[in-house]
Amino acid sequence: MQRKLLISVAACGLFSTLHAHAAESLKAQFQRPLRIIVPFAPGGGQDTTARLLGTKLTELIGQPVIVDNRPGASGLIASELTLKAPPDGHTIYLASTSFVVNPSLRKTMPFDTVKDFAPIMRVSSSPGTLVVHAALPVRNVRELVKLAQSKPGEITFGSAGVASNSHLSGELFKVLAGVNIIHVPYKGSAPASVALVGGEIVMGFSNVIATLPHLKSGRLKVLGVTSPKRSTLLPEVPTIAEAGVPGFANTIWSGIVVSAATPKPMQTALHEAISRAIEAPEIKDKLARDGAEAFIGDTPAEYGAFIAAEVTKWGKVVRQAGIEAQ
Repeated sequence: MQRKLLISVAACGLFSTLHAHAAESLKAQFQRPLRIIVPFAPGGGQDTTARLLGTKLTELIGQPVIVDNRPGASGLIASELTLKAPPDGHTIYLASTSFVVNPSLRKTMPFDTVKDFAPIMRVSSSPGTLVVHAALPVRNVRELVKLAQSKPGEITFGSAGVASNSHLSGELFKVLAGVNIIHVPYKGSAPASVALVGGEIVMGFSNVIATLPHLKSGRLKVLGVTSPKRSTLLPEVPTIAEAGVPGFANTIWSGIVVSAATPKPMQTALHEAISRAIEAPEIKDKLARDGAEAFIGDTPAEYGAFIAAEVTKWGKVVRQAGIEAQ
């Protein structure tokens, strides 16, 4: 018994030593502050994710982490800034849907989304919701599709703007459900939500957190979630795919990419640091409270395949819908 106890204590000591050595080895890779370039203004969901990640990374790499907000041109400004920075792993980019949609929206691009950036890993993913005005006489996705098919060009859906995630969800819904619904763009998600609640439009796509108060008040009805699996905050609500539109999936995601010229050892160090950051209980819990899920175990290869697939997927939707950059 005493021998087993000694072995156990020794094993714990060895683990602690190895863990400390790994932590110091990781810190040695970073020689100055790390900059996370975010293609959105401060205060939004992606900005919050970046700051949450930055706080934990500061602890792990032993260097300050600066969140650099560079909104504009659907992320092109931030993307170009990332590529112009020294490719040494100390400037990283928080990519999201616009990153994979831009190649289809624009006739010319200043870079190649797939070739000029190296994927590190996805950080988080959260579902959107398909919501309708309380007065719309439908109870589920199938009834909505049937109504839209019976009234082509009469059902309106709002979005946070042309080529926004909510707009893309609507266009994907049109393609897969075979319906003719009319897009009404607004200058942001808040005005679109006000218009939907007020009955100016009858359906829309929004994030779960923004949807909850309107569901509780009875002003909106939720028919489905946009993700491949159900939301932990709305477990009783089916996915749009299982509710009647097979193949539908569009999540609100974020992930880290760097210049493809970044040395492989630094790419590996970044992957390790970000993996350890999002595995931290406080990070996972905060993301969960916001309706998001941390991407645990995502590899650069998996993330790269995801980016390539998303570029292809949204390219088809953009071309079919005739969406143009504004």
